[in-house]
Amino acid sequence: MPHKNFYITTPIYYPSGKLHIGHSYTTVAADTISRYKRMQGYDVMFLTGTDEHGQKIELKAANAGVTPQQYVDEIVAGIKDLWKLLNISYDKFIRTTDKYHEKSVQRIFEKLYEQGDIYKGSYKGLYCTPCESFWTESQLVDGKCPDCGREVEQAEEEAYFLRLSKYADRLIEYYDAHPDFIQPESRKTEMVNNFIKPGLEDLCVSRTSFTWGIPVTFDPKHVVYVWLDALSNYITALGYLNDEENKFEKFWPADIHLVGKEIVRFHTIVWPIMLMALDLPLPKKVYGHGWLLLDGGKMSKSKGNVVDPVVLCERYGVDAIRYFLLREIPFGNDGVFSNEALINRINSDLANDLGNLVSRSTAMVEKYFGGVLPGNRESGEFDYELINLAIEVKHSVEHGIDNLEFSTALTDLFKLVSRTNKYIDETAPWVLAKDESKAARLSAVMYNLCESLRIISILIAPFMPDTAKAIQSCFDATDIFSWEQADTWGLLPDGTTITKTAALFPRIDMETEIAALNEINPSASADAKAEKSDIKENITTLAQIGIEDFAKVELRTAKVITCEPIKKAKKLLKLTLDDGSGTERIVASGIAKWYTPEDLIGHTIIIVANLKPAVFCGVESNGMILAADCGEDDVKVIFADNMPVGCKVR
Repeated sequence: MPHKNFYITTPIYYPSGKLHIGHSYTTVAADTISRYKRMQGYDVMFLTGTDEHGQKIELKAANAGVTPQQYVDEIVAGIKDLWKLLNISYDKFIRTTDKYHEKSVQRIFEKLYEQGDIYKGSYKGLYCTPCESFWTESQLVDGKCPDCGREVEQAEEEAYFLRLSKYADRLIEYYDAHPDFIQPESRKTEMVNNFIKPGLEDLCVSRTSFTWGIPVTFDPKHVVYVWLDALSNYITALGYLNDEENKFEKFWPADIHLVGKEIVRFHTIVWPIMLMALDLPLPKKVYGHGWLLLDGGKMSKSKGNVVDPVVLCERYGVDAIRYFLLREIPFGNDGVFSNEALINRINSDLANDLGNLVSRSTAMVEKYFGGVLPGNRESGEFDYELINLAIEVKHSVEHGIDNLEFSTALTDLFKLVSRTNKYIDETAPWVLAKDESKAARLSAVMYNLCESLRIISILIAPFMPDTAKAIQSCFDATDIFSWEQADTWGLLPDGTTITKTAALFPRIDMETEIAALNEINPSASADAKAEKSDIKENITTLAQIGIEDFAKVELRTAKVITCEPIKKAKKLLKLTLDDGSGTERIVASGIAKWYTPEDLIGHTIIIVANLKPAVFCGVESNGMILAADCGEDDVKVIFADNMPVGCKVR
């Protein structure tokens, strides 16, 4: 593979308080891409850091009785600790209080002023202190800041301005010539319609009403406006106009800036114009992802609904949190975080599927072959389908990561996990082990399980690096875990020692755990209860899916033939259904609290007919019935008694 460079950045975070799980979302995604590119052989530069200047910091420091530098130093230490906990493999951490950065920003300001792209004037307008942003009247939402929803105030002061208007036409031309520059596409439409077409106004790039910032060298009563300061970090970190690094020629332009949708405007309008004025190449892509929401609203310390990633990592493990963030929500959309969704994802995907596969497979090799893979193997039924999927899944994962479709990539990877679990049930090793004449067949089954685990461990490494290492530690083998080897079958040597491992992800009791989490964050719990009682949910906050995603779900009508409680499961009912296929279907449903068997027998309901089978308390469930959450502690099954069985619902 020819040598290639790859430069990826996250926003530099504003150290105004403790980071929440929403901040972790962007950085975990960037880390996943960085690990993936390194595994592919790229020389990666992954930049993150902190944006430490501004009026808000100055005010908070004064209220705390410390200097602004002391204030940010303490918070930045906590941010670095969080990135270490989340296993973030950044290559450089920049602080806008770093002296080399400050010098470069001053030189950038001087250069733009000398060539006439910055000029002196006076500003009178609407300003949001928390966001460090000026707004026009038309951009406000209900008279408040469109980003944070807080009050804005009139501000008037002498200021320097960046001539954005001068570059508006050139920027539109660049958008047209580079259709992938702003992603998703909806973000570009928003920038053009909301900011450029109405008339791009010049940007205030200095302030005199506070002092915590980078002084303008030729007019020191001014400090550089925070966005010109902050955006410059992407090039100053590489050594632009400073002697800190010598990496600018190697890594610029950036391959991708990952940013939250609330700062797309600065990264796709202000930043490109700054670069055009400096006669520098523009980044190849700016990707504005959605928000991770809690109870229908953006996480906010002031609302008391912040979810602490440290608490979650300590309770469930770092990789479980990384997996949830990347798997649960399509990256470009908004998505809702809930403790219930997190625990369900851990139990279903990580404990039941992946963890169970690893522990079952390694335990059987130890039980049947003393922990050593024998060489005498006999192929048989079901092998081809498993092997073919294992070879092909690498392409699907690569396609997903390359297109920032992390959820899709993980879904495709876990198809191999599910298929391998199914392979165990199909081949029934415990039956083969009872017949000495089947020893060669049993040997092949064990080999195929372990080889599947080897491939899974490689492909899961960018997302869940510790889990990948844990799986690979079961193998007494080396040099078989590179990315290039993830689509090659049969690399496990004969005689490889396989070490049995404990469960990677123990199952979690939902009720007990939710009660414990509510004790930790009672204000978020109260918000959650209030949200559940409000039936008129704001559907605009839900994660969106495409028609191709919805088309994968097959809904059909089915009649309840029999229904009975499941022993040792107070919440579950076992339904025997006629779905029109000619074969009875068994579905387990957690509705025993709201329905008795007599309430359901004889009724026609709607089911998800193509849901993969799952076993609950010894009952294999093949599907899911549709029900509506009609408020707190009120669930209603959706009946379709006027429809014949087997109808497709769409």
